[in-house]
Amino acid sequence: MRSLRAQLLLFWALLFAVFVTLAVVMTALYRSSAGNQVAAGQAVAEQSCRAIAARYAKSVGEPAPARAQIDLLQVLLQLVLIEAPHVEGGIWQAPRTSQTDQAGQAGAGLLAYAYPTYEGSGVKRDIPPAEQPLITEMARTAARTQQPQTDVVRGSREALIVASCPLAAPGQDLAAWTMTRTHAGTLEAQTSLRTGLGVLTLAVLASGVWLGLILRRGLRHVQRLEAQLADAMADAEEAAVPVLQRTGVRELDRIVDGFNRYRLRFEEARTRLREAALQRSRDQRLAALGRMTGAIAHEIRNPIAAMRLKAENALAAAPERQPEALRAIVGQIDRLEGLVQSLLALVQPVTLAPQPVDLPAWLAERADTATAKATQRGVDLVLDAAPPQAAVFDPVHLARAVDNLLDNALRHAAPGGRVRLSAVGSEGQSLRMRVDDDGPGVAEALQAQLFEPFATGRADGTGLGLALAREVALAHGGELRHIALQPGTRFELEIPWRAS
Repeated sequence: MRSLRAQLLLFWALLFAVFVTLAVVMTALYRSSAGNQVAAGQAVAEQSCRAIAARYAKSVGEPAPARAQIDLLQVLLQLVLIEAPHVEGGIWQAPRTSQTDQAGQAGAGLLAYAYPTYEGSGVKRDIPPAEQPLITEMARTAARTQQPQTDVVRGSREALIVASCPLAAPGQDLAAWTMTRTHAGTLEAQTSLRTGLGVLTLAVLASGVWLGLILRRGLRHVQRLEAQLADAMADAEEAAVPVLQRTGVRELDRIVDGFNRYRLRFEEARTRLREAALQRSRDQRLAALGRMTGAIAHEIRNPIAAMRLKAENALAAAPERQPEALRAIVGQIDRLEGLVQSLLALVQPVTLAPQPVDLPAWLAERADTATAKATQRGVDLVLDAAPPQAAVFDPVHLARAVDNLLDNALRHAAPGGRVRLSAVGSEGQSLRMRVDDDGPGVAEALQAQLFEPFATGRADGTGLGLALAREVALAHGGELRHIALQPGTRFELEIPWRAS
């Protein structure tokens, strides 16, 4: 899709092309008009010359004195040229030895001349001296070849048209000639052409400047709106969406008004969403507290019931059986003490003491700690090679989390199964510690509350190990995830490579 800038530039290019086309058309029309004037003048000159020849052919009779013949030719020219405005003409005869022009004209061979439509103050009787050589040459050629001749001499402002045709006078070498002038382009037409071209040029420049200003102003407004929208997108999760300012451009302001109306609805929806999230969080905490309270009550009731039973039996039994009952009661008290310690560790904030840790050695220590339990359960514990770089985290708290994950995996792995401890990642990425087992996996009904306290799938479990491990991951700025394998289960503890 083309941008607004490209579309406006294309529009200006098309407008410029239209102006160029109009300039070409105007110039062509001007030239065509001048050409039409020359063609019309040429037709009039040739037609007048033929009319003189035809009238002369009808008037040829008995020979007459030279002076009478010249007067006759003069009358003939007047009669013909009176009907041809702006056309002058005459009769030419090939000169003979010692012959002079009896009409008193300066050029030999020019017998008669007439310009009846001359618009001057008097009667024009002289042939323009500058055109006489051309007239004589054209008449001589027509008399010699017995073919009509026409010549057009173009100037900067006017065109001179001379036509000549032979006369039917055997043995006399007579030719008639006509001459007219037509404007190759009038001064007014040239001025109009220059004015039109100037107006077109100014229009092109003005339209270019105007479109450039529109484009610049529009793009400036669009860039400002784009910056405001970018800020709105960046701050939408943390701060209120800003109000976009109107631009003064009607089309853009409709978009701005639409965004501002959307902003109001968005703020209302976000407020309702936050209230719903807070309510959901309260509900979840209350639900978790209720489950936790029930679990704690269950965990405490069982040892108390066992201790009560042992105490009652000891009181009713012989004195020598009382030490055994007391030892059982102390075991239940230890169980309650461990439960209390786990609860305290869960509810108290985790205070980290990050330090550089040799990751391969630290993981090997974790594997060594769990080796005895793995051997006891007949499970193969495998440690994959860890990245050689040193990581920064709290080794004590993270050791407790990984030990809980290993203990959980060893309890769920079947005898003869395998548990794998691994770590992946590198500098600039997150560190992911994985504990995999090939056991039956986590029941689907338990997955939603997997990391909640007392959520356990074992009859002998408290369900606090995964919750403690997740709290440690969160304290490091990471997360603990459950990933189902086929077969088995993976717990992935992800933290920054350099925790703070």
